Amino acid sequence: MGLTKSEIFTDKQNEIASIAKVFGHPARVAILQQLFKANACICGDLVDEIGLAQPTISQHLKELKNIGIIKGNIEGTSVCYCINEDKWNIIKDLFNQFLDYKFQKTECC
Repeated sequence: MGLTKSEIFTDKQNEIASIAKVFGHPARVAILQQLFKANACICGDLVDEIGLAQPTISQHLKELKNIGIIKGNIEGTSVCYCINEDKWNIIKDLFNQFLDYKFQKTECC
């Protein structure tokens, strides 16, 4: 498959696609669910909770952090992660707008 030519799409379309790509891995979904469940910053507990190796968890955390949905703070020798509530609300609004399109009833299919 060729390049995506992202420049021909709107900023909003590119943002939705980027976020959907990050959400497209079950490990990342599990990490987000664990962070919500803990309702606090988590330092190192994710490996035990998710069941993946530390380097794998770190890579998924990096992807989540790149889109800004999680924040990381250094505490001693470890990094603690939590949900970035402001970004979460922006993402929720973006997807709600996208998923709330109303269909016009047609006889097409």
